[in-house]
Amino acid sequence: MQQDFVSFQDTGYFSQLICNYLAENKEVEQFYNRFPNIENFKKQIEEKSLSVQLQSRTILVETLKDQYHETKASEATLHNIDLLGAHNTFTITTGHQLNLFTGPLYFLYKIISAINLSKALKEEYSDYNFVPVYWMATEDHDFDEINYFNFKGKKVQWNRNSGGAVGELSNDGLEKICDLFSEELGSSNNAKYLKSLFKSAYLEHDNLTDATRFLANELFAAYGLVIIDANDSDLKKQFIPFMKEELLNQTAFKSVSETNKELSKAYNIQVNPREINLFYLKNDLRERIIFDDDLYKVNNTDIQFSKSEIQKELAEFPQRFSPNVIMRPLYQEVILPNLCYIGGGGELAYWFQLKGFFNTVNVPFPILLLRNSVLIQTESQSKKLQKLDISKEDIFLKRDAFINKKVREVSNIDIDFSEQKNHLKKQFESLFSLAKQTDKSFLGAVEAQEKRQLKGLDKLEKRLLKAQKKVLSDQVSRMTELQNELFPNSSLQERNTNFSEFYLEYGDQLIPNLIESLNPLKGEFSILTF
Repeated sequence: MQQDFVSFQDTGYFSQLICNYLAENKEVEQFYNRFPNIENFKKQIEEKSLSVQLQSRTILVETLKDQYHETKASEATLHNIDLLGAHNTFTITTGHQLNLFTGPLYFLYKIISAINLSKALKEEYSDYNFVPVYWMATEDHDFDEINYFNFKGKKVQWNRNSGGAVGELSNDGLEKICDLFSEELGSSNNAKYLKSLFKSAYLEHDNLTDATRFLANELFAAYGLVIIDANDSDLKKQFIPFMKEELLNQTAFKSVSETNKELSKAYNIQVNPREINLFYLKNDLRERIIFDDDLYKVNNTDIQFSKSEIQKELAEFPQRFSPNVIMRPLYQEVILPNLCYIGGGGELAYWFQLKGFFNTVNVPFPILLLRNSVLIQTESQSKKLQKLDISKEDIFLKRDAFINKKVREVSNIDIDFSEQKNHLKKQFESLFSLAKQTDKSFLGAVEAQEKRQLKGLDKLEKRLLKAQKKVLSDQVSRMTELQNELFPNSSLQERNTNFSEFYLEYGDQLIPNLIESLNPLKGEFSILTF
């Protein structure tokens, strides 16, 4: 297997905020704690050690053992769960929604990043233990974001009514999806395994939480992955003081709003805080809690509480309170002995909004690591790229820019009017000077004439380029077909394609090969040729 790299910035798919973070730009420093290099984890360990209580570890271990009661966990995973009770054990955490059959490929890359970072830290800091954790987003309620996956250009979608936390949804209706997917897979040995995996996960488990736990465990148990469902009463009891603070004082809203003022001077804001960043969770209900007229009201319902009533409800039923995107990271860091959170660019963008909030509530802010990103290509595709003289940077260009660049390169006609435009601008400089010396009222007319002629050159350039594309239609067709294969729906492969497409081809070597190849601290986009 061959491997190549391209910088995240050169892909054009990552925000300026993320690119500046990776470059350790000084203007971003105030929004994170420590940069993710191996040396910085020593201080992170020291800081986190001071905040983790033995009782919290005991509750975590007992909860995980209970959650794994009916799961066939590996010795490595069971050993890691036991290790979490020790003072010298820490977690490396990534989180993801309960997407049907894992959703897009980056589900794998997130978890592999956590596994490989845990291994790298153990090699560097042998006196400590590091456990990779997958945090299941069982409390999310955005069913439309998770009810499908893409397979060979087709959308495999689960249509049903939904409400409340998705983790509690029953798997009713997935029998039909299983049958349809099985037909698409074919009859190879790898196809048979995928059929069995889907059936075991979704038809032999009652809800989406249990199905996803089974699936992730089946794929990654050999590497000691620990899977946690934080929608748990015992875990949430530890978070009561922070939820009470949120209800009574709206601390998150105040802190994050202040950070947003600074962050928004240079970057787009990913999420906006609510005055209360908690949902009320019960049965098929997950709705925002709103403070209005001295009452705590559950949005879109008749449920309401006085100040004393909601504190009583929180004390007796903490599981009925669900953190939103602003509070969830804090919840994670309170109940886990965590050092690092691994996420995609969008996730890290909202974590940057939270540093001040963490400082206010006196909880250590984790190291933030951009997950591995990967483009998988076959040897055949790699050879085609070389034959067509398409560089690794070229293939990431957006469609029109990609075609125009390649047409200009392979054309025997130079369809680039930059020189003519510059020459025209210089001529008009003389005309502007002449107008100033004679009658300044002519400046507008000169400017209008310049714009008209430059626009004419632009139009002519585009028409000639279009004509040349027709002449080179065969080459253009081969180039666009290849880019379509590697960038389905004009997006990154990892954000679109399901792992099953590659498992069909590479079988049980897919994940081991990825784990062997990917370095979570590399800081570049990987291109793998299988």
